[in-house]
Amino acid sequence: MNVPFLDIKAQNSSIASELSEAMGKVMESAAFAGGPFVKAFEDEFAAFCGVQHAVGVSNGTAALWAVLMAMGVGPGDAVITVPNTFIATVEAISLCGATPIFVDVEPGTWTMDPAKLEQAICPRVKAILPVQLYGQMADMDAILNIADKHGLSVVEDAAQAHGAAYNGRRAGSMGTAGCFSFYPGKNLGACGEGGAVVTDDAELAAAVRRFREHGQSAKYYHDEIGFNARLDGLQGAVLSVKLKQLEAWNQARRENAAVYMELLDGVPGLSLPRIAEGRTHIFHLFTVQHAERDALIEHLQKKGVACGIHYPVPIHLTKAYAHLGVPAGSFPVAEQCAQQTLSLPMFPELTREQIEYVAGCIKDFVS
Repeated sequence: MNVPFLDIKAQNSSIASELSEAMGKVMESAAFAGGPFVKAFEDEFAAFCGVQHAVGVSNGTAALWAVLMAMGVGPGDAVITVPNTFIATVEAISLCGATPIFVDVEPGTWTMDPAKLEQAICPRVKAILPVQLYGQMADMDAILNIADKHGLSVVEDAAQAHGAAYNGRRAGSMGTAGCFSFYPGKNLGACGEGGAVVTDDAELAAAVRRFREHGQSAKYYHDEIGFNARLDGLQGAVLSVKLKQLEAWNQARRENAAVYMELLDGVPGLSLPRIAEGRTHIFHLFTVQHAERDALIEHLQKKGVACGIHYPVPIHLTKAYAHLGVPAGSFPVAEQCAQQTLSLPMFPELTREQIEYVAGCIKDFVS
């Protein structure tokens, strides 16, 4: 049996007529750059996240960059984040001219460890940027309490957490702002690139709108230096269609994760995801850990099971950030995650038969 890691075609084919109709309306109106379809999606997504404002942008990296710029983060400043993330999280900090400061993560959830956070705070720190990793939120109450104590902003990197929740509050709604990616493989994915910033702060939302459009408050009136980072109309229309399905798709992911947990429970040497109390995990990825991760991946690939590694190199050990001079061993939990974690097939249309096959292949390897 061949089991794909992700099947975007299956998802899009299930709503093909709605997607075609929505794209057709954009074509008829020629509202390609911003416009009513983007505005409609922004209003819908803000309501979904439980916030007052959503600002559509060109991708998740642009969302992170624009909100940090709008907060005034710049040269001489620092932003605290985690090393086990996609490089975009840290790139956005660097592109503002600021310096990233890393803290380690909690075992099991692999999200920012609040117990390590306060010792990383120094006078240069202007914001804290926790990553809601794999579809589960970090311990936001603890992070926010520390941020409030030190007068710091909190920006959620929620690129993998569309619909995840912490004690009933949705990802993106707890910090000063939340940033999303709508890359096609996300739980809410565009037919191309896209992203959004969500916030309850009207002034911050207005500043992000300026930064996404060359710093202009009105056409040809530029208040600051910005960038071209608009969400296009076609993607806005597509995302409006897909947003209506997101709750059901997330529920299907949770059900698939429950099958994995049932079948893989007790497998020697295999560590399963830990769902922290009070958190709603939407399983953008289903990750496990094994000391012989690379050999396990090779075994699964030979059996026709596609899987991935998120992420094989912690950011502080990449060539791009070697200039920070942070040595190996500085963040042992994140580094273990990089060495031992693999992501198994996970998407709403995954069948029980496919999950049983994957689990059987893992058990064969262990035995």
